[in-house]
Amino acid sequence: MGKHGRLRRLFVVSFWILTVIVSAPALAEQAPQPPAVAPASPAAPSAPKAEPGKTPVPFTQELLDQLGGVKVAMDTVWTLLTAFLVFFMNLGFAMLETGFCRAKNAVTVLAKNFIVFAVSSLAFLILGFGIMFGDGTPFFGTQGLWFVGGTDNSPAMGEAYKGVYAALNWTGTPLWAKFFFQLVFAGTAATIVSGAVAERIKFGAFYIFSFFMVGIIYPIVGHWIWGGGWLAKLGMFDFAGSTQVHSIGGWAALAGAMMLGPRIGKYTEDGKINPIPGHSIALATLGTFVLWFGWFGFNPGSTMAADWSAIGRIAVTTNTAAAAGAVAASIMAWLFLGKPDLTMILNGSLAGLVAITAPCAFVSVPSSLIIGLIAGILVVLSVLFFDKVKVDDPVGAISVHLTCGVWGTLALGLFAQEQFMPGTTGDGLFFGGGLTRFLAQLTGVVSVGIFVFVASWIFWSLIKATIGLRVPREEEMEGLDIGEHGIMAYPEFQAPSR
Repeated sequence: MGKHGRLRRLFVVSFWILTVIVSAPALAEQAPQPPAVAPASPAAPSAPKAEPGKTPVPFTQELLDQLGGVKVAMDTVWTLLTAFLVFFMNLGFAMLETGFCRAKNAVTVLAKNFIVFAVSSLAFLILGFGIMFGDGTPFFGTQGLWFVGGTDNSPAMGEAYKGVYAALNWTGTPLWAKFFFQLVFAGTAATIVSGAVAERIKFGAFYIFSFFMVGIIYPIVGHWIWGGGWLAKLGMFDFAGSTQVHSIGGWAALAGAMMLGPRIGKYTEDGKINPIPGHSIALATLGTFVLWFGWFGFNPGSTMAADWSAIGRIAVTTNTAAAAGAVAASIMAWLFLGKPDLTMILNGSLAGLVAITAPCAFVSVPSSLIIGLIAGILVVLSVLFFDKVKVDDPVGAISVHLTCGVWGTLALGLFAQEQFMPGTTGDGLFFGGGLTRFLAQLTGVVSVGIFVFVASWIFWSLIKATIGLRVPREEEMEGLDIGEHGIMAYPEFQAPSR
C-alpha cells in the first residue's frame, strides 16, 4: 500500500473515532440508566405496567413456571461451574504440596493428591452424604444413608437453597448438583491432610484414613453445621467452610502429624530446627495461584444461586482477604526471618482465603481486609510455633487450615453486619454479630476441634495397629517414590539417595 493509501485509511479511522466520541454523550442520554443502588435481593416480579390504551397482561402461573425453570437452570449452571472450580483446586494442592516436598517424594505426594478425590467421591456417595444431610438426630443423619437415598435435606438452610426467588416457591438447585458441590468440598477437607503427613506416611495408611474421614468424620460435623444439626440450631454459621472444611482437615492433619512424628533429620536432640526445603518453589507458586483462582468457586459458589446481589461482593471479600494475608505474611517473615520468604507469602495468601471462607457473605469489604491481615500474621506465628513444639508439617497445612480456619470462624461473630446477615446487631466491628453469636461460633470451634481430633486419633491408631502408619527408616531416606510406587518423578535427573 502506498503512502497516500495509508493516509486515506488513517483519515477514515480517525473520522470514525471522532464520530463515536462526539456521539457518545447523546447515546448515553438515550440509553436506559441502571439504578443508583442495586436491591439487596430480587423480589417477586410484579405485573408489567400497561401501555396507554392496552390491557395489562398479568403473570400467569404458566409464565411463572417458565421463569422459574429459567432461574433453576441458571442456579444449577452456577452451582456446577463453581463446583468445577473447587474440583480444579485439587491440582493446586497437588502442585503446592509437591513443590514444598523433596524430589524423592514427588510421586507419592502426587499419588496421594490424586487418589484422595477418587476415594472421597466413593465415600461421600456411598455413606457420607446420607450421614451429613439425612433426617435423623441432631448429631448425624439416620435415614437414607446409602447412595444418597434419603430426603433432600441438603443443606438445612431453609429457603436459601431455593435461591433468591424463594417467595415464588421455585424448586431451587436440584439434588445432584447440590451433591456434587458438597462432594468437592468434602474432597478438599481430605486433601488438606496430605501435606501435613507428607514424606513419611505409608500410601495405604493415607488411603484408608481418607475413606474414614470423608465417609464418617466430615459428614458428622457437616450434619451439625450444614445439615440442620445442633450447632445450626445453636446459631453457629459457617458460610463456605472455615470450620466445616478447613478446620476439620487441620485437626485431622494435626492428629496424624503428631502420631507419625517428625521426618528424619528435621529436629536435633538439642532442639535445633533443620530446614528441609522443597524441590520446586515454582510448582508451589503455581499451585497457590490455582488455589486462589479456585476459591472464587469455593466462596461465591456457596450461595448455590446466581444471586447478583451477593456473588460479586463475596468475590471481592475473598480476594481482598487473600491479598491482605499475603502482604501481612511477607512483612511478618521480613521481621522474624530477616527475608520476605516466598513460602510464607504463599501460605499468607492461603491463610487469608481460609479465614474469609466462613464470613465472606456476612462482612463488608473493609472487614475482609482486617480479617486477611490478621490471618497473614497468624500463619507465620503458627508455623514458627509448631516448629518450636516439634510438630513437623512440611507444607504448613496445619497453620493455614487449622489456625486460620479457627480465626475465620470467630471473625464471623466479630465482624458480621446486619445488612448482610439479618438479625445481626451492631456495625460489624468487635462483636458486631452480638455476643450470643460470637459464643455460638466459639462453641462450634471447640466442639468440632475436640470431636475431629479425638476421632482422627482413634482412626490413625487403628491403622497404626493394623497395617502401620510410617514407612521404614531406609525407605524414608531413599525416598518414598521408589519404595511405595517403584518410580521416580524425574528419572533422567534423579538418582536414588540416602
